[in-house]
Amino acid sequence: MLHLPQNALHHRRSFFARSGHLLGTAALAQLATGRAAEASTVGHQAPGPHFAPKAKRVIYLHMVGGPSQMDLFDPKPVMQKWYDKDLPESVRMGQRLTTMTSGQSRFPIAPSKYKFDQVGECGMWMNKELLPNLARKADDICWMRSLHTEAINHEPAIAAMQTGNQITGRPCLGSWASYGLGTMNENLPTFVVLVAVPTNRDQEQAISSRLWSSGYLSGEHAGVSFRSKGDPILYINDPPGVSSSIRRRTIDDLNRLNAIAHARIGDPATQTRMHQYEMAFRMQASVPELTDIASESQHTFDLYGEEAKKPGTFANTALMTRRLAERGVRFIQVYHNNWDHHGNLTGRMPHQCKDVDRPCYALLEDLEQRGMLDDTLVIWGGEFGRTIYSQGGLSKQNYGRDHHPRCFTMWMAGGGVRGGQIHGATDDFSYNIVDKPLHIRDFHATVLHLLGFDHERFSVKYQGLDQKLTGVLPAHVVPDLLA
Repeated sequence: MLHLPQNALHHRRSFFARSGHLLGTAALAQLATGRAAEASTVGHQAPGPHFAPKAKRVIYLHMVGGPSQMDLFDPKPVMQKWYDKDLPESVRMGQRLTTMTSGQSRFPIAPSKYKFDQVGECGMWMNKELLPNLARKADDICWMRSLHTEAINHEPAIAAMQTGNQITGRPCLGSWASYGLGTMNENLPTFVVLVAVPTNRDQEQAISSRLWSSGYLSGEHAGVSFRSKGDPILYINDPPGVSSSIRRRTIDDLNRLNAIAHARIGDPATQTRMHQYEMAFRMQASVPELTDIASESQHTFDLYGEEAKKPGTFANTALMTRRLAERGVRFIQVYHNNWDHHGNLTGRMPHQCKDVDRPCYALLEDLEQRGMLDDTLVIWGGEFGRTIYSQGGLSKQNYGRDHHPRCFTMWMAGGGVRGGQIHGATDDFSYNIVDKPLHIRDFHATVLHLLGFDHERFSVKYQGLDQKLTGVLPAHVVPDLLA
């Protein structure tokens, strides 16, 4: 018989479970509901979609910091006549500002210095000067110009975009996909996170594992972060002198001990740990092959560019993303930092666009050539937009922009999306939405729909509530975005 240390029997969950006589009936019922909900997601059978999905997998390219929509995808030529004039109060309408500009005495209009061109048969106006390669895929892309959110600062805004709530601790979109659809390759994680290093690193935002947390779902649905240098995953290799057979016997023995501990204490985290040990062992064989890009053809490197050979670059990350997708990873989350352009926008934006332009084009083209784009949903965007007025000083050659949640632009391609269209419109100042507003809840509902889920029915019971990615406020699937 296994004799556990005395302190192991006083795990938090175990303590409350054994102390029911100290709790009121209602509190005990809530505790039991919470434990049952968490336990039900461990090693579970994926519930599967409610209807036939259009997308089997998702690639989410998040530009951390908030790309400037009027400098990339939402041209406002009339603003040239407004240079250095103050933003009218009739446009701002008392909107709360961040502390970075709330103290300004003026809000001078800073027109974009970039030239826009009409591209593709769809006639999309975009910054072809900085994004010449992406412009070639305009007819495959659904441009969403009317996204909006309530969050005005980075941490709550990224949390809302990733998890549906400004407060951290909820499952992110990738975890919901893992929970609902399950794995397509038992030798790789269902949900993988990659962080690309930007060329320019002037003003990076913090990126933490909270963004790919599984929240109240079990740990097996959390994102697994791959490193760009050294071992892709820490401790993926056996220690010196430890053979694969010894590692296998060790894991088997640990799992037997963990199974006994779980039977006695009932902690769902124990089952998650067992699942992670098994996944780690299987990845010892699958990950080295995955990360060895030497087998890629010259055609592939001609497509992505020579930067794809350098670990950590966005080009290399994009190539790794395609390799993960074709090997059955369900959800791939990519972060690219330094899009927070409070100053020196025209000095930094070229670096940012050069980092992502060719790789984004290459990724879409590569997926299409391999017959994968139709069932792969590709998403590109940030957590909010930028202001038309300048933060700090104003120069025709340089300017900065503050956060702007009222309207921003993102795009999607593949996976059941209707390409070659522009959804929504903003006013002449790219400040307020004038047509087809698209809240991030609607965006989430639409992504879940493409994965085969009715967002109203796709929920997990936790703390007595049916918890959903889209929350309790109204959310709607947007038919215009669907093919």
